[in-house]
Amino acid sequence: MKMFRRLFTFEDAKRAIEKHFKAKPLGVEEVPLLEACNRVLAENIIAPLDIPPFSRSTVDGYAVKAGDTFGADENRPVKLMLCGTVNVGEMPKVKVERGTAAEIMTGAPIPEGADAVIIAEKTERKNGEVYVYAAVAKDENVMKAGADIKRGGMVAKRGQLLGAREIGAIAAVGFSKVKVYKIPRVAVLSTGEEVTEPGKSLAPGKVYDINAYSLSAAVVESGGKPVYLGVFPDDPNEIENALKRALTLADVVVTSGGVSVGPKDVIPQTLSLLGKPGVIVCGIATKPGKPTTVAVLDGKPVFALPGHPTSALLIFYLLVRPIIKRMAGKQTVETATLKAFSSTRMFSARGRRTFIMVKLKRDERQRFVAEPVPTGLSGAITTLLRADGFIEIPKNQQFVDAEEEVTVHLLRSLRNINV
Repeated sequence: MKMFRRLFTFEDAKRAIEKHFKAKPLGVEEVPLLEACNRVLAENIIAPLDIPPFSRSTVDGYAVKAGDTFGADENRPVKLMLCGTVNVGEMPKVKVERGTAAEIMTGAPIPEGADAVIIAEKTERKNGEVYVYAAVAKDENVMKAGADIKRGGMVAKRGQLLGAREIGAIAAVGFSKVKVYKIPRVAVLSTGEEVTEPGKSLAPGKVYDINAYSLSAAVVESGGKPVYLGVFPDDPNEIENALKRALTLADVVVTSGGVSVGPKDVIPQTLSLLGKPGVIVCGIATKPGKPTTVAVLDGKPVFALPGHPTSALLIFYLLVRPIIKRMAGKQTVETATLKAFSSTRMFSARGRRTFIMVKLKRDERQRFVAEPVPTGLSGAITTLLRADGFIEIPKNQQFVDAEEEVTVHLLRSLRNINV
């Protein structure tokens, strides 16, 4: 197969992927609520009861009839007879009649007859009587039944990402299990004679594997579960066996390296031997990321990314992440952007859509300024660490000029950017 005879535009590459692979949730499973954090809900949660299920006190004090306290102040307290105590976790055994008050704890049910609670600090107890030094209005210091969640109300919607708040709300209405979308399994492997797994001794001429680790973390951030398969030499038989294993273990396969036009770049040729329709994209008119290859093998997508760490992560971000998110049931919202001004003239690669990694800073006028981060071989690792986002230059635009306003696509939350 002749590689890179026709480079796909970025839009055509996305259309080709969508034509041959429809990314959608893989199915639903029920999990314990305690294991549901960062999962996507696959059902609506409807409250089967009111929360709170009873009207309760929001303070320590005395349950009273509000009308009995009218006119009370520090100089003319109202005297009420103590009729009993209401504790947390039990239903009241007392009834508040006119002229009486029941001692009550925070969170305890409001006893029959009472319609307000006077806070303890504004009372004094003497010889079985309660002296009230301030008036309260009806329902003051009372949380009514259903004030938080009404029976039949929506607690959480299908498609929501479950975090601490959502899980707490679901627990509040008594659910111990929830239905969530299955997590897509993504096989990740690296290729190259020079690549060594971290933790092993680094021989002369070798480098540690960056890609499998950064891409595995990106899989997790996208809602998938990485299946790390290791590093493989540029040997057709070993690559073929590794890819076959990856296809049996995972729903998506992501590789890095071995996709250019050198004699040891064997992945594109190997992919077309492993299933139909085979390679659907072999080269994209972008910089970085030109040698990116995409295959669909019997219903499973394979993304063969460049070996350069920054290129691999950027193409993952642009092409692979949206697919994993859809398979995980997550909403594929547009990436966060902000406007900034270019710190210098930035050139595009002729005939290719160009993505330039940038770091954000503020100038003396407190404007955001986008400063390009070097992406050469010597800057591969620091680019990953320093880049806050990227700007895009269309293929028919020669450059972005200094001080020109640009749109920065953020790679991290703005609150995590040191500007």
